[in-house]
Amino acid sequence: MEQTFKDPYIFDFITARQTAEERDIEQAMMDNLTNVLLELGTGFAFLGRQYHLVVGGDDFYIDMLFYNVRLHCYVVIELKNEPFKPEFNGQLGFYVAAVDGDMCREGDNPTIGLLLCKTKNDVVAEYSLRSMDAPIGVSEYRLGDELPEAYAKVLPSPEDLLARI
Repeated sequence: MEQTFKDPYIFDFITARQTAEERDIEQAMMDNLTNVLLELGTGFAFLGRQYHLVVGGDDFYIDMLFYNVRLHCYVVIELKNEPFKPEFNGQLGFYVAAVDGDMCREGDNPTIGLLLCKTKNDVVAEYSLRSMDAPIGVSEYRLGDELPEAYAKVLPSPEDLLARI
């Protein structure tokens, strides 16, 4: 089952800086949950933030857990406020397998994992996903503090503005 993900996801309703802490961006996403759901697409139902799983007696926390009523599957989202690293797939793959093993019921399709990173190298992401059997995708996200590229080329930078003051 090949999955198509947006890339990037645009969370321009979040005014946190790209340098904000991951937990602050996650909180801003929860504060704007309706907009997050709209950006994700049709059929998403929010199940929890820092969703607690116990696996083999150990505690784990999924950044955000959704269920897609159209796809009939859980969707695990992990947020990383840093560039993509191949090892992130291991953590997300574990969460996907744990949700499949502990939460899925008859009629549910396999859980989908979505890793949202600040940036990614497409070639590295492709190679790191090639050996994964689970439906996992890697996408970038953008926050509201970034100007669209067309505007950024025309408007002065913050440094230019400071120099003029």
